[in-house]
Amino acid sequence: MIKVVLYGPESTGKTTLAKQLAAHYKTLWVPEYMREYLQKKWDSEKKLVEKEDLIPIAKGQLQLEKEASQKAENLLICDTNLLELKVYSEYYYDGFCPSEIKTEATKANYSIYLLTYVDTPWEPDILRDRPNNREEMFRIFEAELKKQGFPYKILKGNEEQRFKKAVQIIDALLDR
Repeated sequence: MIKVVLYGPESTGKTTLAKQLAAHYKTLWVPEYMREYLQKKWDSEKKLVEKEDLIPIAKGQLQLEKEASQKAENLLICDTNLLELKVYSEYYYDGFCPSEIKTEATKANYSIYLLTYVDTPWEPDILRDRPNNREEMFRIFEAELKKQGFPYKILKGNEEQRFKKAVQIIDALLDR
């Protein structure tokens, strides 16, 4: 199965693109579990992410991906993965990331990472907090991909340009 992961800083169009690609290819997409988890936490406790949330978030993301992998036929679109959680954990917690997440995040389980650039408008919400750090985060995300040696392509431009580029990349993978 070809697994494509959308990866990059917050508010760079990953979810929108995941939905578009899944519709285009008539396949499943895996949502970002962290967003659902943290929204529930905010709604019930008025708290944002804490270290003790990392493992439950990772487990939830892996479960969603496992379930979708069992149902998808030849292509799965992932609106994030544990490498993104690893990057954010290390960024927000001064280099800390649970070893279980590091181990799982650095497995080469994906055909391609589509790294979303920060040239999209910032869309604020309660879970997003760094509108002025997106360029820095992009560099950190890209550096992690290089460090791991994972295959990736950068997506830039407006929604339509990103979609067209992503389709070209995925079509090339499907043609192999």
